[in-house]
Amino acid sequence: MDHYAGIDVSLECSSVCVVDANGKITREAKVASEPEALIGWFRSLGFELARIGLEAGPLSQWLYAAMKKAGLAVELLETRHVSDAFKAMPVKSDRNDARNIAQLMRLGWFRPVHCKSMSAQETRAMLTARKLIQAKLQDLENSLRGILRGFGLKVGKTTKCSFAARIGELVAGHPALEAIAAATLAVHAVLLREFNGLEKRVRAMSVLDAKARLLMSTPAVGPVISLTYASAIDDPSRFTSSKRAGPLFGLTPKKHQSGETDYSGRISKNGDAAVREALYEAAHIILTKPIKGCAQLKSWAMRIARRAGMNKAKVALARKLAVIMLRMLKDNVPFNPATKATAMAA
Repeated sequence: MDHYAGIDVSLECSSVCVVDANGKITREAKVASEPEALIGWFRSLGFELARIGLEAGPLSQWLYAAMKKAGLAVELLETRHVSDAFKAMPVKSDRNDARNIAQLMRLGWFRPVHCKSMSAQETRAMLTARKLIQAKLQDLENSLRGILRGFGLKVGKTTKCSFAARIGELVAGHPALEAIAAATLAVHAVLLREFNGLEKRVRAMSVLDAKARLLMSTPAVGPVISLTYASAIDDPSRFTSSKRAGPLFGLTPKKHQSGETDYSGRISKNGDAAVREALYEAAHIILTKPIKGCAQLKSWAMRIARRAGMNKAKVALARKLAVIMLRMLKDNVPFNPATKATAMAA
């Protein structure tokens, strides 16, 4: 008789449940959230498991990779799918979550997700760290501008390099403000130095990464956007069609059909928000700045803008860029504005 297992992963200990083909619980336990502990526990059962499921999360990819390498039939489950399946559950606990994941594995009612390679995870970690420091740098500058504005001191337009000098000029002769500015600018200098360091590393990574170099042949796609997209796709061969890029990153409309009711709503916003943001940024640049090599893309999007507005045109162009860039990765060819896939709506 086949057996199935579900794991609800927590930081210290994970709840594990094993059920048989009839759905009867045969084993339950709390196991340390370490690959060796989980692999050892499953091997101590004395029987093979048809499927083991764990929900995608911060520790899941690490555990999944080790368990897969150990030869266990493990599946990484999509978080939204698991969450929707548990909505009818009156009592939520780690133990019940593990039980329900085990039942999902038994019934086959689950959607597996791709576990990114280590190189893709490292790239994503670098981009996440860069974005975090950039956001804190912007928060610090905005806060300091707000403090000075209360005293009638207007900073105005500055660059990253001229910001500190401008603040020093404004607070001169105000002892309290000088103390505030000195402390704040010391933190600002550290953040700026570390951000510039990460920026250089990201640009160097984009030059060394073959996929990123290929994607940067696309108009308005630079080092950050190319690395973000390439790390999210990871393995282009796992896609049977390049059109899958739209739904993957939540750039296609939701649809509701029931009886006589049938309408399409706003985009789903599923999937990787960082990729969606990067693609939208590229679309915004194409539509608002003079970029070479994108005349057909821009004219296509502008026709949509005249009919439905600029915001929807940018989303449509972002989806189109996602499709084109996936096709570029699958075929290993640079961007060509004359190709049919580029000239026509995807």
